[in-house]
Amino acid sequence: MIYILGGSGFIGTRLASLLARADVDFKIIDKTISTTYPKLTVIADVRAVDSLQAAIQDDAVIINLAAEHRDDVRPLSLYDEVNVGGARNVCTVAREKNIRTIIFTSTVAVYGFAPVGTDESGQINPFNDYGRTKFEAEQVYKAWQAEASETRSLVIIRPTVVFGEQNRGNVYNLLRQIASGRFVMVGDGHNKKSMAYVENIADCLQYAMGFGPGVHVYNYIDKPDCNMKDLVQTVYRILGRSDKDGLHLPVVLGLAIGGCFDILACMTGRKFSISAIRVKKFCADTVFETSIARTGFVPPVLLSEALDRTVRHEFVESHTGDGVFYTE
Repeated sequence: MIYILGGSGFIGTRLASLLARADVDFKIIDKTISTTYPKLTVIADVRAVDSLQAAIQDDAVIINLAAEHRDDVRPLSLYDEVNVGGARNVCTVAREKNIRTIIFTSTVAVYGFAPVGTDESGQINPFNDYGRTKFEAEQVYKAWQAEASETRSLVIIRPTVVFGEQNRGNVYNLLRQIASGRFVMVGDGHNKKSMAYVENIADCLQYAMGFGPGVHVYNYIDKPDCNMKDLVQTVYRILGRSDKDGLHLPVVLGLAIGGCFDILACMTGRKFSISAIRVKKFCADTVFETSIARTGFVPPVLLSEALDRTVRHEFVESHTGDGVFYTE
């Protein structure tokens, strides 16, 4: 039996669909009922160890996708309670239930504003509570694995920003702005971004169940990386529009505008899609490398095809009534 913790969300739903097509037994464990697989959902919270004990059976595989991850989580203590405390509870249950395989989705945010080309050996230097608590959770899982290193398998996957159909995160917001024709480029657009397609992430998680005893840590990125200018032109071509550049703002001005929205958010208590940290993220080169290919894993969908699928699904085709997932 495969237990997908946090399986009602964006990545979890795709993973569940892959397992269903492969006729693999699984259950989703989440605080909310899965809209796609309600009959296979068990309500539980990683913060409550007793709920996990009741939901998980012996000798299973745990895939933990549950996390607090948004930039605007309040109170900040939730990062520790869910990401670190949740990891401790998962390991407690794994010991009790004789579970030998845990797959944990971490994040490239553990590296912070990392040098271009950072791989799995990169320096750990998170700049926010999300990255910090994800790395602390990794250490909790490593301690569990070390207790029986010859028989326990721990797989840690650190994805870069994940996108795909039905997602309402940062990549969707960017694609929506481009598709609207009102997109304003901050900087010259030559900065590159690593991205990961949700179908490929889900396939990788399924593949990782066969890695065997040991600690396996991999970044996840779909290559080749594209720069922001090329991304904009790609979206324009998919939509059949002119691929000429639009308005460019200097980085300093973009950061100043983001800072104004931060002040406004503090004054009003409202949440805005623009902030100084998001402008900073947008303008930065965020390029990572991965050694996942050494395992033999081959992503099923090319990045170019993934972008085409996503843009067409969201801005060309009609999918009225489809559920959506809100993430960063």
